[in-house]
Amino acid sequence: MAKTAFVTGATGFIGLNLIEHLHGEGWRVIALHRRGSDVRLLDHWGVDRVEGDITDARSLQRCIPEGVDAVFHVAGNTRLWSRVRAEQMRVNVKGTRNVVRAALAARAQRLVHLSSIVAYGLHGGTISEDTPTRGSGSPIYYVRSKALAEREVRRGISAGLAAVIVNPSNTMGRYDLSNWARMFRLVRQHRTAAMPPGGGSFCHASEVARAMVAAAEHGRVGQNYLLGGAPTTYVGLVRAIAEELRVRRRVWTVPPAMLQRYAQLEEMAAVLFRREPDITREAVALLSQNFYCHSRLAERELGYRARPLSEMLIDSHAWLSEQGLA
Repeated sequence: MAKTAFVTGATGFIGLNLIEHLHGEGWRVIALHRRGSDVRLLDHWGVDRVEGDITDARSLQRCIPEGVDAVFHVAGNTRLWSRVRAEQMRVNVKGTRNVVRAALAARAQRLVHLSSIVAYGLHGGTISEDTPTRGSGSPIYYVRSKALAEREVRRGISAGLAAVIVNPSNTMGRYDLSNWARMFRLVRQHRTAAMPPGGGSFCHASEVARAMVAAAEHGRVGQNYLLGGAPTTYVGLVRAIAEELRVRRRVWTVPPAMLQRYAQLEEMAAVLFRREPDITREAVALLSQNFYCHSRLAERELGYRARPLSEMLIDSHAWLSEQGLA
């Protein structure tokens, strides 16, 4: 019989990549989505849809089947703006707590929690699973919320939940509208001349999806798995995107203090004109750091594969072009 997966964050970037992979592997998928979400792809794949919200514990308790093979907790708030701190903590921390408790109540066979390498905090070098975690004390609330969410998962493990944590690095690929895919628009519009001095590992969304399913099937309970990949600076990323778009762009590394002042003005304009800022002070602080990681453990135990940055850019650009957004 086909295995059953319950997926939160089903209409998001990584959620869609995960469901596409699960569908291809013959899993029965129950996709949690909020009211008003775009569910066209979910209907295309023929998955079972349930309406709910991870911040509503009762909606989760109604939706997760008893004894489900795997709960994939993908939903999260990834915004880097101080104005959304309260919402971010509510979604990432309280929401994870609700998912963990609902999975325990439903006697789920496995929970796979999608975290991030930022949960380890700002280390400035190349990290591994053995690196001490210190994200819970970070002044960047996204970082803090991801670390605190992992703490909720570990409380569930102590209570008997068979959970695995997957920590991808920067992720690119199909179905991305609001994360790194935004860089294609910014590069085309000549809005990336100045970039912070940081860099990081980049991984392909489809490989993240494959690793999550492998974690559900044979990942070690309580283990973190870091998913690294192509290393690049953010200046290098802009240049690679410009090459993919076949446009010429000059880009320089700019001191964080200078970018912080610009980001403050951008945040003020965003509030005034009721729009999302293109850059925020928290984004500058995060992108001024280095977030590189090893993925040897995931390669060995989950069959994870790092793919070249060029493949990620090609796939992301192709999908954006299909949607008329590139």
